[in-house]
Amino acid sequence: MKRIFSILAALAATFTLGAQNIAVVSPSNSTTICQTLEEAITKAIDGSVIYLPGGGFRIADETKIDKKITIMGVSHRGDTDNADGATVIAGNLFFIEGSSGSAVVGVYLSGNINIGYDGTSVNNITVRYCNINSVQVNNNTCTGIVINQNYIRGLSRYSDSNVTISNNICTGMIGINGGVIINNVFTGGAGVDDYNGRILSANNSIVSYNVFMGSNWARYGSPNPTVDGSNNQGVFNMTKGNEWGDDCVNIGEIEWNDVFEKNAGISLKSKYIFVGEYKQYNKKIGIYGGSSFNDDALAPIPRIVSKNVAEQTDGTGRLRIEVTVKSK
Repeated sequence: MKRIFSILAALAATFTLGAQNIAVVSPSNSTTICQTLEEAITKAIDGSVIYLPGGGFRIADETKIDKKITIMGVSHRGDTDNADGATVIAGNLFFIEGSSGSAVVGVYLSGNINIGYDGTSVNNITVRYCNINSVQVNNNTCTGIVINQNYIRGLSRYSDSNVTISNNICTGMIGINGGVIINNVFTGGAGVDDYNGRILSANNSIVSYNVFMGSNWARYGSPNPTVDGSNNQGVFNMTKGNEWGDDCVNIGEIEWNDVFEKNAGISLKSKYIFVGEYKQYNKKIGIYGGSSFNDDALAPIPRIVSKNVAEQTDGTGRLRIEVTVKSK
């Protein structure tokens, strides 16, 4: 904790003075302060954590991640008590050979997370508490990928990898083989064409406790996915009362705002908590079932909730810095 507090205090001072610095902490706890995300990725060594405060950062497509690193933002939301607001990255992230074991947590990403972009096997990548355009896995030899508690705005392609996708608010996805798709809300979204609100091809996969928009609930390849050990499609159609299994919910033509507190698509305004007669589903089906959903999307690190840096040093040459740090 002392180490993290020191990093936060140093960043608080530099941000107030106009710089936008990034702390890179090595596995041995040595800290390097960088000016850009690209510089931080370059200077990080295998096993480093890159701490991004609230604010905006850019990354060029030429920058590829070829080492095991964790990119840790504060939150993709701008309405938390973090003094510097949301952590926003403009661009795409590319994980290539050597980056297995990496993670991205607590950021808004304007583009896509690309895994195995160079055609190699990149394994055990975790994406959590993020708001991203999509996940693009480039080959089916990438394993152990975990996509958990994110807002995913566009169509994701997984190239028949065995990805685990849980507790996300998302549009459509294509190509899972031997994976797990559980406790997600599929709302659909602009630009996903026929895959709006759908899963297309989830072979030999567990598909449970999801909510699908309208009649576009899913299209599977052969064989059908496994739901709790049985070969069925696992959908309970609330409109027609036609039960094919009690693991997933297809809202059909019911008005979404009669089912949830508020449906505003993939938006921070949405509250996908079941209401009325559907409350019974909250602890089992949808994003609040299973491992549940972090509404604030706050990364599991202390954050600066207030800071005050004196305009000048005192008579002894010391600069007074007051920082209030809070952990979730």
